[in-house]
Amino acid sequence: MPMRGFDIDVAYKTDAGIKSINEDAADFLLPHDPYLQQVKGYTFVVADGVSSAEAGREASQIAVERFLVEYYQTPDMWSVSKSGEQVLSAINLRLFRKSHQYKNDHKGYLTTLSTLVLKGHSGYFFHVGDSRIYLIRDNKLTQLTQDHFASIEKGKTFLTRAVGMDNKLHIDFSRFNLQQDDRFLLCTDGIHDFIVEDELLRLINQPIPMSEICKQLISASVNGNSDDNMSCLLLHLRSLPEQHIDDLNLELTRLPFPPILKSGMKLDGYRVIKEVFSSSRSHLYLVEDEETHEQFAMKVPSKNFIDDIHYIDRFIREQWVGSRIDSEYVVKIIQHHRPRTGLYYLMEWLPGESLDKWLEQHYPVSPKRAIQIVKKIASALEAFHQQDAVHQDLRPANIMIMDQDLVKIVDFGSVFVAGIAELYSPIEFQGVLGTASYSDPNYLQGKNPGVQGDIYSLSTLCYEIFTACLPYGKQVEDCKSMRDYDKLRYITASDINPVIPIWFDKALEKGVKFDLSERYNTVSEFMTDLTQPNPNFLKPQPEVKQSNSLFFWKLVSGFWFVTLVVVIYLFSQTA
Repeated sequence: MPMRGFDIDVAYKTDAGIKSINEDAADFLLPHDPYLQQVKGYTFVVADGVSSAEAGREASQIAVERFLVEYYQTPDMWSVSKSGEQVLSAINLRLFRKSHQYKNDHKGYLTTLSTLVLKGHSGYFFHVGDSRIYLIRDNKLTQLTQDHFASIEKGKTFLTRAVGMDNKLHIDFSRFNLQQDDRFLLCTDGIHDFIVEDELLRLINQPIPMSEICKQLISASVNGNSDDNMSCLLLHLRSLPEQHIDDLNLELTRLPFPPILKSGMKLDGYRVIKEVFSSSRSHLYLVEDEETHEQFAMKVPSKNFIDDIHYIDRFIREQWVGSRIDSEYVVKIIQHHRPRTGLYYLMEWLPGESLDKWLEQHYPVSPKRAIQIVKKIASALEAFHQQDAVHQDLRPANIMIMDQDLVKIVDFGSVFVAGIAELYSPIEFQGVLGTASYSDPNYLQGKNPGVQGDIYSLSTLCYEIFTACLPYGKQVEDCKSMRDYDKLRYITASDINPVIPIWFDKALEKGVKFDLSERYNTVSEFMTDLTQPNPNFLKPQPEVKQSNSLFFWKLVSGFWFVTLVVVIYLFSQTA
């Protein structure tokens, strides 16, 4: 199928063979967007789920599908190697964690993965496991990848590497030059273990469509007594781009910082309408695309950090982090479709106001309205956590409220992505991340509380929405050490807002416990206790003698009845 720049004939076929389940997966993506073709290229993937792991089928499908999606979401300033490594590390951790959710069933999400990327006049591959990538050039078959397995005894081997096997992924990566008429075969061991190389070369070199050769490869494997799933992906480079475009990526990695923009100024086809926000770290503008007349938010780095490579790298990474989060309650990153002359990225424009300003105008908020806003913020956080990402800087200024109380989290500057953490130098903790009023004090000790850190911030936000105060008072802003935090005492929310019941207040208190062993582990646990009275929080205060059991059960029953009435009242009241 002809593509702009490349002329490629590509096809794939996968078959269960003699097995009842096909645990292989294969696919490719040839983007139609010319800009993506230039900066990201074309991708081809084959994976073989490990059958002994029991969840091999799901693992191979997740790996193939997520790579083809997330690779194209990486910043256009990133090289192929960096983009692939980031994405594969995130996928690996996702599968590794899914495996550990099934400890009792011994169910593991393990798969091999072989990925080929073509960009400009260069080819790149990422490889883990014993699937293979072959290059066919000048009537010679060359295996580009190395099998990751070890022999136990004669005829028995086991994989030494697989995606999902460990929390850190070791990837084989290589770059090589392309030539016109190159052919590539990506296949699983159900193919390459049952066709001799001479026959493999003969089949692939036939002057017929790749789709027909794929069928013949499956048939040849069956004739060779293949006892495994069989998958093959073939492509033929009938022509290469006329010009090298690798220089484009080099230019992108050296993009200059844009100047301070004023209303009416233009940058890469975007006209500045107004400056929305400015700080020592970044600038935010409302811009309009002169071609489509769509409005976007443009985030631009501050020139204060023009020589800070770590800041620049983190700024570029924000775009990728944001593009991976799929939630109606998280701001959308806009994919670039034309070259840039400066360093910036685009987001959807949100015509609303930040939560702190919104509260100034709307407090007191009705309980029903308040809990709905908290639920939306919680849903946004769960979208981060599903991608093994922790926000780390949840605060009112980073939450936008639009018409009909639509909620959006808008900032990605402090987001920690567990799957790529090992690819970076450890973070140097110099005080609390984000804003001290809402950030987990554990950051002071150099700890990363992960999801529990976001729960602390969410609990603090919920407390403020219902009381217009902070759970430990304003003194929290003056804390410089853990000793300072230890002197603080939780302020009972119902003392400030009498409508808050005891069980609701106890959930808030548990959410902001400094001791992580006493805090909630997941957002869903916290939200359950906020919306459904936890029996542990409803124990009657007076001690009742066991001999008076009838009185005891009357008291408990009455307490539950009153609690039910309070729940109905609390979450059904309007403004």
